[in-house]
This record gives sequence, C-alpha cells and structure tokens, in this order.
Amino acid sequence: MLVEGAGGLFVRFDEEGGTLADAAALLGAPVLVVVPAGLGTLNPTALTAEALRARGIEQLGVVVGSWPDAPDLAARCNLADLPKEAGAPLLGAVPEGSGALDPKEFRAAAGGWLAPALGGTWDAEAFTEAQAAPLPVG
Repeated sequence: MLVEGAGGLFVRFDEEGGTLADAAALLGAPVLVVVPAGLGTLNPTALTAEALRARGIEQLGVVVGSWPDAPDLAARCNLADLPKEAGAPLLGAVPEGSGALDPKEFRAAAGGWLAPALGGTWDAEAFTEAQAAPLPVG
C-alpha cells in the first residue's frame, strides 16, 4: 500500500489533527521521504528523519522528487549528503517534468527512476557518480 502525504509528515489530514506520522505509526508502515533536489533540502530532510526516529517509524529511504535537467552545485552535492542527513538510502530521482507525462509513459519510465528496493533498476551510486562530473566551463 502507498499513502501519499503531500505537504510533509505533520500536515493535518483530519478534524482530530491526525497526521501522516500518526497513520504510519498506526499501520506500522515504513515511510519513503520525497525531497526537492536543491538548496535548502538537507535541513528539512534531517528534521523529518529525526521525527520519524523519535516516533519509532522506519524510514525506507529518500527519493528526489524532481531532478532537474541541469542540476546546480547544491543539487549535485545533495546526492551524497541526503543519505547521510536522512540516515537512509537514496532510492531514486524522478526527472523534473515527469508528472506531465501520459500515465502510460510515466509507468513505463518509472522503473528507471527508482532503486531495486522500490521495484526499479535505478542505481544510486552510478547516478551520483554521473551527476558529480565537473560542470562545463564557459
């Protein structure tokens, strides 16, 4: 089962103040944290991971939710830093703009964006190495 919690771990989704964290704890479900690629993502990622650990909720991993076609230095550095801050593996990078794909095209491509732990073929080490290539000068 997959439950999407747009907005973050503590956004209320019912009149009693229940949150995604409450639902995950109630279900005993691991949480996959989806984060932006660029500057400013490490702190919220670390805080989310800390909150999950404090509640005894397993964090399955981290997925970059919108990997840019031309990543800047912060995004490229974050590939190595995100697993450290999250205390969980990097499990994918979804290309920027992929949400606009036809659902059939999206499903066909998604396996290439996600690691084997999520049913895909994406390789975090190879992706990180490829993205860490020097920026072109000019």
